Amino acid sequence: MIPGFVYQGTPSRVVFGTGTLARLPEEVDRLGLRRVLVLSTAQQEREARDLAARLGNRAAGVCAGAVMHTPVEVTARAVEHATGLGADGLVSLGGGSSIGLGKAIVLRTGLPHIAVPTTYAGSEMTPILGQTRDGIKTTQREPGLLPGTVLYDVDLTLSLPVPMSVTSGMNAIAHAVEALYARDGNPIVTMMAEEGIAALLRALPAIVGNPTDAAARSDALYGAWLCGICLGSAGMALHHKLCHVLGGTFDLPHAETHTVVLPHVVAYNARAAASAIGRVGALMGTADAGTAMQALARRLGAPTALRDLGMPEAGIERAAELAVRSPYWNPRAVDRDSLHALLARAWAGAPPMID
Repeated sequence: MIPGFVYQGTPSRVVFGTGTLARLPEEVDRLGLRRVLVLSTAQQEREARDLAARLGNRAAGVCAGAVMHTPVEVTARAVEHATGLGADGLVSLGGGSSIGLGKAIVLRTGLPHIAVPTTYAGSEMTPILGQTRDGIKTTQREPGLLPGTVLYDVDLTLSLPVPMSVTSGMNAIAHAVEALYARDGNPIVTMMAEEGIAALLRALPAIVGNPTDAAARSDALYGAWLCGICLGSAGMALHHKLCHVLGGTFDLPHAETHTVVLPHVVAYNARAAASAIGRVGALMGTADAGTAMQALARRLGAPTALRDLGMPEAGIERAAELAVRSPYWNPRAVDRDSLHALLARAWAGAPPMID
């Protein structure tokens, strides 16, 4: 018998396919927008300006100031820019940094937001904003933060560098893994989580072998979409708490941090969430999902140690302290000593440990 549950569907409009970027002008028109501000990181400014040119007089300008972890001072400048241009909407092009900046502007202005993802981060499918102030990253969830339209174009991911593809994909897998044991999980989210993980497990090795494999890129983007829905529907637990602490406090790269930490959290929760972690293991063909997840990362050429991302060993204690100060719900209770041990293994790149 299926137990009773509550499922709140995400109300985004999704346009998925190949060559769908050509439909962006009609999506802008559909929302009745006349002056949209295009958001990106500095690294994608050229693509953002090309996109603004494609929009013609529908574009108010470009703001290429998005950075990781959405610092509040960066958002303040972007809001001032949008206001000065008289923008009546936003188009964010890129991954979690650009889409996160879009959400932060929405929080402060209420402007309509169209997201055009170019990575597998999944932020576009969540009503969650993570932002950093004075080295502390906090999150908030509000329905209005969810982009109203998401335009997925597989072609935009064909040039995504392989290392970023891998870590971005592992980041997406982490969303789905936590959704399997989240407090607000339900059978619908479980189906999407398993399908999303399976799609990415197929796609990532194929992308490493052939970065322009359109079928693999389509699988990866589809999987990332599903994993993003899972995160937006079922919430977060220990894995995301640790990654938010590590990113906000030590400015570690977002997707790489998720890639390193995930196997250790899977092992930490393996007994307390045996059914959920067992589903992950079944998808990977093993009873030890944490070890398999780390082996997959290593096989794909991804980092497996926090020290390789620039985290100081002396920061382990600080990270453990911050994580227990305001913890997210987790199927297994957390304490500073246990998290210190987990983070020490992740820092060194040691094998995950089930205890």
